[in-house]
Amino acid sequence: MSPDAIRRPAPAPGTVRTEQVWKRFRADQQRMLLRDRVDAAVRRLRGGRGEDWRWALRDISLRIEPGESVGLIGSNGSGKSTLLKMLTRVMYPYAGVIDVRGRIGALIEIRAGIHPDLTGRENIYLFGALLGLRRTEVAGRFDDIVEFARLGGAIDRQVKFYSSGMQMRLGFAVAAYLEPHVLLVDEVLAVGDAVFQQRCLDRMREVLEQGTTLVFVSHDLPAVESICARGIWLEQGAIRVDAGIREAMAGYRDSIEAQSEAGARTGEPVRLVGHEVRGEERENLTTDEPMTVELTLAGDYRGDATLHLGVSEGTASPIFQLSHEVRLAGGDHRLACVIPRLPLPRGRYTLWAGLYGIGRTDGGTLMSWHSVGQFDVFGPLLDTPPRAVVLAAPVFVPHQWEE
Repeated sequence: MSPDAIRRPAPAPGTVRTEQVWKRFRADQQRMLLRDRVDAAVRRLRGGRGEDWRWALRDISLRIEPGESVGLIGSNGSGKSTLLKMLTRVMYPYAGVIDVRGRIGALIEIRAGIHPDLTGRENIYLFGALLGLRRTEVAGRFDDIVEFARLGGAIDRQVKFYSSGMQMRLGFAVAAYLEPHVLLVDEVLAVGDAVFQQRCLDRMREVLEQGTTLVFVSHDLPAVESICARGIWLEQGAIRVDAGIREAMAGYRDSIEAQSEAGARTGEPVRLVGHEVRGEERENLTTDEPMTVELTLAGDYRGDATLHLGVSEGTASPIFQLSHEVRLAGGDHRLACVIPRLPLPRGRYTLWAGLYGIGRTDGGTLMSWHSVGQFDVFGPLLDTPPRAVVLAAPVFVPHQWEE
């Protein structure tokens, strides 16, 4: 028998595969990338069609195995939600192949898969039927869905009378409890309250333990890092990094910091022209020991202002932030902030700063919030709990145990 006659086994349920996927939209002129504008201009010069297109995805090839947890990260407009919608077959590619095996549970929009004229109960059974489940199978999970969504008596009310939060809870519960082979979750969880968000994260960990494949899109990087083992960083519609979640996160965070540092601050009244981060007697920074941050500001501005200083693990949301009122008299202004006991475990951190005028009527920004630089801390590592149990807290607090 020739090799061509041997059929390869079909991919297992839960497998996600894309090959050379491209997707384009008719462009909003104000959002087109420069290279897209140039391409369109060249086509017109060559006598081609004058239509302008914006490429949302460019040559996306990836394979996700059953049971993998993958986080899609990237800035707004990078193509994350577009890729997720194509995996659900809500959209189709301009070119390339998309193959998702097995039942798909998806929450990509608040009302995705929910019919407003049907009741919550009817929507649950309809969704189950679309997944190919028998009515008895859906009935066996019905109570869990209603309890998770916390709909109570509203389950027999038409969904069009639900609040957006109720619709989102129903949509996630249906997607996550009808045992899909692949669960796709977009940023829509951000509309829920903190308690429900945590319950959703816990449920996603449960379905991962059951062997479900998870693709998670979110700007909440700590949540993505706590759930996903693999990260795919999209930038301008292309895969920039496909690696372990920590490596992908590190690359994305470094990019954010580089963009912040390179951001133009011309026209701002005050500039940060120098800084130094040091430990005790200029030694290395160490957990639970003193840390000093010295800053030098320059500019012609005269008046009172508030300086905000923050420390983060990469994004602009600080682990902690300190504020101080200063009086600027023009020229250089030096000041220092001393933290007697640094509450950070071993690792690399980013220093952020911003300066805002007091009593100004123009919005108050004297120096916009931006990344100043990075520094390393030596000391103990936090014990990281199993990924499916709980989020790791980022701040080290000295403590002791007694029994």
